[in-house]
Amino acid sequence: MDRETDFLIVGGGIAGLSLAAKLSRLGSVVVLSKKEARLSATDLAQGGIASVTDPDDSFISHYHDTLRAGDGLCHEEIVELIVSQGPERVRELEEWGVRFTRKADGSYDLGHEGGHTKRRVVHAGDFTGREIQKALINLMRANPAVTLLRDHVAVDAITECRIKGACSGTARSRKDRCLGMYVLDVATGKVCTILARVTVLATGGAGKVYLYTSNPDVATGDGIAIAYRAGARVANLEFVQFHPTCLYHHKAKNFLISEALRGEGAILTDASGYAFMHKYDPERKDLACRDIVARAIDSELKKSGADSVFLDITSRSAEFIKNRFPNIYGTCLKFGIDITKEPIPVVPAAHYMCGGVVTDRYGQTDIAGLFAVGETACTGLHGANRLASNSLLEGVVMAHQAYLKISSEFDRLKAITSQPVQPWDTGGAVDMDEAVLISHNWDVIRRLMWDYVGIVRSDRRLELARKRIKPIMEEINRHYWEYILTRDFLELRNLSLVAELIIKSASSRRESRGGHFNMDWPEKDDWNWRRDSLLCRDSDTA
Repeated sequence: MDRETDFLIVGGGIAGLSLAAKLSRLGSVVVLSKKEARLSATDLAQGGIASVTDPDDSFISHYHDTLRAGDGLCHEEIVELIVSQGPERVRELEEWGVRFTRKADGSYDLGHEGGHTKRRVVHAGDFTGREIQKALINLMRANPAVTLLRDHVAVDAITECRIKGACSGTARSRKDRCLGMYVLDVATGKVCTILARVTVLATGGAGKVYLYTSNPDVATGDGIAIAYRAGARVANLEFVQFHPTCLYHHKAKNFLISEALRGEGAILTDASGYAFMHKYDPERKDLACRDIVARAIDSELKKSGADSVFLDITSRSAEFIKNRFPNIYGTCLKFGIDITKEPIPVVPAAHYMCGGVVTDRYGQTDIAGLFAVGETACTGLHGANRLASNSLLEGVVMAHQAYLKISSEFDRLKAITSQPVQPWDTGGAVDMDEAVLISHNWDVIRRLMWDYVGIVRSDRRLELARKRIKPIMEEINRHYWEYILTRDFLELRNLSLVAELIIKSASSRRESRGGHFNMDWPEKDDWNWRRDSLLCRDSDTA
């Protein structure tokens, strides 16, 4: 045993860090990050936090907008819970040092994004995520109860069933308890054990499963894979949200063009300047939900053979654009695109996992002592398609919910005695001296997922994906026992498992809904499929 702590949090975005701030009131906290502390999806978030703060807005309006975007699969009680806490959590972030943009009269300068019927996006220019991440990291560094460990990668959960070699069958996870994590220290190359009374998965999403994504490089589905291997249920992994507008430029990497531009009047056009969104959503046009806009762009590109469509905000003044979108303006200008004078070339890219590890209203998974918050989790808020800017809201609200649950049980948790845990055994594993074993499979999986399990799917494509992922998984599993672990290999292991689970979930859903569109099942089927798609290691049925 190398370390014990009261609370272990795997991941350092808004959900993990805001929970760490609160749990530090109860005891010691260790926060793991795979690379530098600021590298997270939160840091890249441009839009903001959807929250009812305007007198002309209402919780019921935000509630209905969320349900409409979620296309019939939102858990209504969770939507109500999360929406109603928005204003309080926004104020809390401000108390922690986050500076949101305000008007001269002191009110919030609210943004408008697709799917919302009101202006309700609280933002900090178009650097919202960066502002939140900076404030939370500063808060953590000033907190003596919190230890930030960078370059540490979670390998697998340590559970009672794992160390006792017991607990089998489909109900296994409900009898199990998480005791902590095996963790790779990248600097030393050694796997250590970190035991904790409560372990929290806050690892973000899995955008790197796809060839093109807006996500940071660390988004390899680690929390989903770890929870699934431990026996927890995962849900709705077929609902991958593709952001409609990422910058299309050969030198740009993962740069998102915020939906807030469309909220401020930007129009999607083809190369000739023809605006096309009225053909796909006559009512909302360019402010339609992301699943509709992404499929519309995909359809336009396939019909025209063009490399990109264009997002045109030149109808607004140059002064407005520079003040409202300084990050987007400056970044595009570096690539030779002056968005005050010319349209922005854009394409869709994998952006957000609407599904994840199944939790209750407090972030508790099927396994005692194991919580999941943020994009890693499936709370039921997003249903089949996330409403814009509800993700940061969910992260900070569910972190608070987890804190309420953990604090109410902490006296009991403190009374639980530690169990002996065997140190990590490398067996006969040797160093992997051929990095191509990782890079080749990484590239194959990501292209396979983009081509066969992307914005538009079919039964044939999904079957081909299933057959082609199988031998790759077998090879990766062999390498897991043959070679000493590295960060790159652990990411490949998790990424491949999440890819396989997405394929299974997508293959099982015989309809089209939200972020899942199958050409062979183009209609929505509420009679048979208005339910979550569940997968569990011990039953593996969707």
